[in-house]
Amino acid sequence: MTPATRPGPDTGPFSDERPTGDSVEVHYGRGECLDGIVACDVGAAMDERVGSRMFQVRIHGRGGQGVVTAAELLSVAAFNEGRHAQAFPSFGSERTGAPVVSYCRIDDREIRTREPVMAPDAVIVQDVTLIHQVDLFAGLEPDGYVLINTSRTIAELGLGDLDERFLPQRLATCPATELAIEHVGRAVPNAALLGGFAALTGQVPLPAIGVALRERFGAVVGDRNFAAATAAFDHVTREREATTRATST
Repeated sequence: MTPATRPGPDTGPFSDERPTGDSVEVHYGRGECLDGIVACDVGAAMDERVGSRMFQVRIHGRGGQGVVTAAELLSVAAFNEGRHAQAFPSFGSERTGAPVVSYCRIDDREIRTREPVMAPDAVIVQDVTLIHQVDLFAGLEPDGYVLINTSRTIAELGLGDLDERFLPQRLATCPATELAIEHVGRAVPNAALLGGFAALTGQVPLPAIGVALRERFGAVVGDRNFAAATAAFDHVTREREATTRATST
């Protein structure tokens, strides 16, 4: 099965840069790739989620942090595991440092919706400075997953209310930027966060993340990114185990 893609120019292996006005959708599985982003219909987005096994991910970050690449890599990892997957971005502004959102859908059957993810099952926050600027958790159900790139705790971030809104064992923080610097040599947290996502949700296995990284970046750079993803996977696994122990006592 050949992935249907509409490639856009990339300025580097971790870049989210696209020409002004250009949106790129990557769709793995049956169906075709469409130009642009379809106008959002909240009702349709909710209906698509109800009664299906679709898992929807929304990733928040800033331009230059690999936000779009993260969604694409996640979709490739899921596709390599025999699932249908879709990834596409929604740019507010295309300059480096501007807020960027990307989306990924994973399902065991064909994905027909092309709309932005308004009711995510998981939210990944690549840049913690967005927390008080954007409603990052809008539409996330109480049983949803939250993964934040930070070396601080949820309480230290001033987000103690998340423990009341969501299940504590589905909340995780991960020092993804530090892990990226250590293993990759660049402060780009996307690959590390995918490892944390694998540990937190179980939606894709860690080895599938590794395959996607090597396919995208080649053996040497892919292995470095996979080392960061593995370290993040281990970090989130330990954090979840500690949370489980704390909530069971």
